Amino acid sequence: MEQTKAAASKVSNTETPRIEPIEKPSSIKLKLAYWFTKQQMGKVITPLKVVQARIPKTLSVSQKMMGAEDNLSLPDDLIFFIKSYVSTLNGCAFCIDLAKAGVEDERTVKKYEQLLNYESADEFNKAEKAALKFVEQATCNKEVSEEVFERVNRYFNDQEIVEMTWLNATQNYYNLINKPLKIGSDNLCNV
Repeated sequence: MEQTKAAASKVSNTETPRIEPIEKPSSIKLKLAYWFTKQQMGKVITPLKVVQARIPKTLSVSQKMMGAEDNLSLPDDLIFFIKSYVSTLNGCAFCIDLAKAGVEDERTVKKYEQLLNYESADEFNKAEKAALKFVEQATCNKEVSEEVFERVNRYFNDQEIVEMTWLNATQNYYNLINKPLKIGSDNLCNV
């Protein structure tokens, strides 16, 4: 686990995508997606220009996954820390940058700075530590030990554990698209 954390702390923000981004899409649907993303984020994000521009049907998949995420019962800050931690473990600079771009609360920023040391950090409560350990094992080992499952089960109900598992899987999905294609940070955030 320590090797994973050490590797995660060396996330590269300056990679050039392996596949040339498509700057001017031909379809109306993609033109609208580019416009909407630029309005919302200040720029057209690289995954949209590399992945969705070549496989437009994945755009609706991503929209549905974001819609499902919006309806999770987990607290928003826990969702943020799970996504950030999984992306950090996987070394996905784009997803780390995207997650941090939405952070405005100083308390969350201070807590975020302790994310790689969550187990010993006072900023994280026992439930959050259990959740982060759960997604850490799921991400690194593709399974969790009975001990870790029992620990997370003390603080979360079945619905929340399933949501946490789904959130972990979806974040890994995005990370496993961005990393092999060297889609790095879009510099959306200055945290």
